[in-house]
Amino acid sequence: MIAPADDIDLIMAVMEAAFDPAYGEAWTRHQVEDALLSGNCHYGLAIHQGQCAGFYLTRSAFDEEELLLLAVSPQFRRKGIGQHLIDRFKQESRQRGAVRLFLEMRRGNPAESLYLKNKFVPVGLRLNYYRTKQGERLDAITFTSEF
Repeated sequence: MIAPADDIDLIMAVMEAAFDPAYGEAWTRHQVEDALLSGNCHYGLAIHQGQCAGFYLTRSAFDEEELLLLAVSPQFRRKGIGQHLIDRFKQESRQRGAVRLFLEMRRGNPAESLYLKNKFVPVGLRLNYYRTKQGERLDAITFTSEF
């Protein structure tokens, strides 16, 4: 899915606001553009009070879809926007034929409670997968959910 430049601007603004630079999890504009040019990546925006409050970026393959990124700007957190994005991700993935969803997150990510609430279950652990800007190693947890 090729995204209009305006949508990529919105994604990047949320990304900059939402991701703590200490963890190095934010993608660059080039990474987002390349992913969306691949043809199997999709995105969704959440507009709240006339502003882009959040987004998700996914990748589909066969009957599976992976949530690559999900972010909500700090000023819009705790307003149901993350849940709205998860609901849209699930609905649109199902429409594309997905029967299984995946995501991976850094251990300790506060979004874990949202994923667990939405019936994602941990199925794997990558020890020391992420590296912070200070060189600390953090585990990654893989989650899955089925329709």
